[in-house]
Amino acid sequence: MLIFSAIGKVSREEFRRQKDLDAARKAGTAPAALDEEGRPINPHIPQYISQAPWYLDTGAPSLSHQRRPTDDRTSTKLENWYDRGAYAGPAAKKYRKGACENCGAMTHKRQDCLERPRKKGAKFTNRDIQADEIIQEVAGGYDAKRDRWNGYDPSEHKRIYDEYDAIESARKKLREEEIDNQTTTDLAAVRKVAKAGKEKKEADPDFGSSDEEDADDDKYADAADAVGQKLDTKTRITVRNLRIREDTAKYLINLDPESAYYDPKTRSMRDAPFSNVPPEDAKFAGENFFRYSGEAPEVQKLQLFAWQAGQRGNDVHLNAGPTQGQLLHEEYKEKKETLKDVNKVSILAKYGGEQYLEKAPREILDGQTENYVEYSRTGQIVKGKERAKARSKYPEDAYINNHTAVWGSWYDVSTGTWGYACCHASVHMSYCAGDAGKEAARASTARALLASSSRLSSDLSGQEGKSEDLRGRIEQNYSKKRVGEGDVTLRKAHLSEALNEEKKRKARGGEDENLFSKKQKGLDGGSHDVTEEELEAYRLTRRNAEDPMANYVDTEDAY
Repeated sequence: MLIFSAIGKVSREEFRRQKDLDAARKAGTAPAALDEEGRPINPHIPQYISQAPWYLDTGAPSLSHQRRPTDDRTSTKLENWYDRGAYAGPAAKKYRKGACENCGAMTHKRQDCLERPRKKGAKFTNRDIQADEIIQEVAGGYDAKRDRWNGYDPSEHKRIYDEYDAIESARKKLREEEIDNQTTTDLAAVRKVAKAGKEKKEADPDFGSSDEEDADDDKYADAADAVGQKLDTKTRITVRNLRIREDTAKYLINLDPESAYYDPKTRSMRDAPFSNVPPEDAKFAGENFFRYSGEAPEVQKLQLFAWQAGQRGNDVHLNAGPTQGQLLHEEYKEKKETLKDVNKVSILAKYGGEQYLEKAPREILDGQTENYVEYSRTGQIVKGKERAKARSKYPEDAYINNHTAVWGSWYDVSTGTWGYACCHASVHMSYCAGDAGKEAARASTARALLASSSRLSSDLSGQEGKSEDLRGRIEQNYSKKRVGEGDVTLRKAHLSEALNEEKKRKARGGEDENLFSKKQKGLDGGSHDVTEEELEAYRLTRRNAEDPMANYVDTEDAY
């Protein structure tokens, strides 16, 4: 830390010496510098902190400019009042050398003189020389010298109160006298008060003229007090109050600084102070709410119409001709509505679609009705109108070909097909046969069952040895169990037969054939359902087969 003085420059040798001393202080080989109070200064403090500005530099190392100055706030300094405006003695008779050229006082110069500038100063006229002021030393500093209340006696304010009280009492007394004069029974006094300040008019005292009545009306209208105004009928001066004194000030409605902004210059609060309160329920909803309520929007529309008409070259002015502008605006709105109706009728006549312009019922628009509906705890309707069924975007209850039910409303258990519930027809888009179709479907189902039972009995009588096989196939084909589910009982005869067939197939080289392919024998080449015995035989043959990867040895080096 180099400690330099801002007063003058140093030589090169002095600069090098101070730099070496600063390096030694930082290294700890030289003692630290001391300030004016004898306290050591840290050598590692930056120069921009340790160096004092030019107006506080004393020429010696110090950090006093970085410390807070001590302020002596003792009661003695606060009580040291001085007499402002006191004079040292009587004024001089002649101008003195070195005095003020304007007033002749020795305590200040011409540029500091507070007297009215004279055309010819006291230096040249030797007239009206002012006395010298008493200049006292104020130990409080800059603020104490310029304290406007220094030397003021609070007891002097009582004199101002007394003066205002005297004026107010005199005003009340004068007002009482005027009221007594107006309510007196003396006819001469009444006429004198009534005719005061008015010129005498030659007219019949028994019959009044319309001019006199109009004058009386004007007099009463002038005497009426306006709300928020103080009107003096004599001087015709209006003093407007921006608010009624009984009302709460706008800035006191909501003291939150984040609420609506209050402009103290114009005393206006445009936004609502409470944003969570509806404007209809709030005591004060902001000036913008009143600006857009009542007849204010109509006036704005009228002004906008006048501006737009003026831009198009029409002579319309809201302030110069308000009645003309309002009549033209009404005529413009009527023509606009008429033209709108004409355009609407012409479009509907050309393109149609009038049915879509019909207004929906109020119950649908509002989403509520006055019908009483009572519900239970589970949501069921106990009393009232039944709940409407929810409908999808697809067409519902669309009956075709004389049907009274939709497709998929009936299911045939015997054949496993869907159909129509009205005629039990399982052919889609067929014509409805009604009850006759039901009878035909019932007869065909019964005939099919009889044929299947007779075929089953014949097979059982002709091939008694294969009854177990046939019964197993029927049970497998018509059971709801799937392959591999539930408890399965394998038949030994069928399992051995399936194993022989699997071995023959492998011997023929058909290992890659599909297990679920068509059988070459039986069932006339139709589709075949795999039995549990065939699936078990396939598993056993695959388990006994040699694993091609069982004796595999990796000859390459592992990583």
